[in-house]
Amino acid sequence: MTLPTLAVVSGGPGTGKTTLAHALAQELGCPAIIRDEIKQGMVMSTPGYRSGGEDPLNYPTLETFFEVLQVLLRSRVTVVAEAAFQDRLWRPNLGPLAHIAQIRIIHCTVPAAIAHNRIIQRVTENDHRAAHGDHDLLEAIAAGKHSLESFVPVSLDVPTQAVDTSHGYTPALRDIAVFVRGTTADDAGPG
Repeated sequence: MTLPTLAVVSGGPGTGKTTLAHALAQELGCPAIIRDEIKQGMVMSTPGYRSGGEDPLNYPTLETFFEVLQVLLRSRVTVVAEAAFQDRLWRPNLGPLAHIAQIRIIHCTVPAAIAHNRIIQRVTENDHRAAHGDHDLLEAIAAGKHSLESFVPVSLDVPTQAVDTSHGYTPALRDIAVFVRGTTADDAGPG
């Protein structure tokens, strides 16, 4: 039996992680587990919640995110997992999953101007983003203090692929799916 695959979609804020994770999960035919969506669900059941500072939901969200991944992987479910975690959070939590899954890392990249525009757009168009401290990001962008270069990507000895999400996906979504499956384009079949 082959181990299920855990496709980790990571990158700094505004790099297109969530959109890619949903598209990739649909392409692969598996679930997408999105950290921010878990947190949004927690916010809905936390009366009086306010983001920012020492957010009381950050650690419960982190724990739940990795618990859900563990349950699915132990059940032999291939899954796409997305979060803006940096290496210091991904690596220690992915390590224990390496014996129950084949891990593939996808690192989303875009120029800073595109990331900043996406952050601004989602804050103005999506009321749920208030749960994620995006207003703090807006202030940092406005003050010229937000930099994607400070983001530390996941560093594990597993197959890793960078994906530019500036205008669609480079490489293409089908090629990213081939990478996740660990196959060649000829093995992937139609689609």
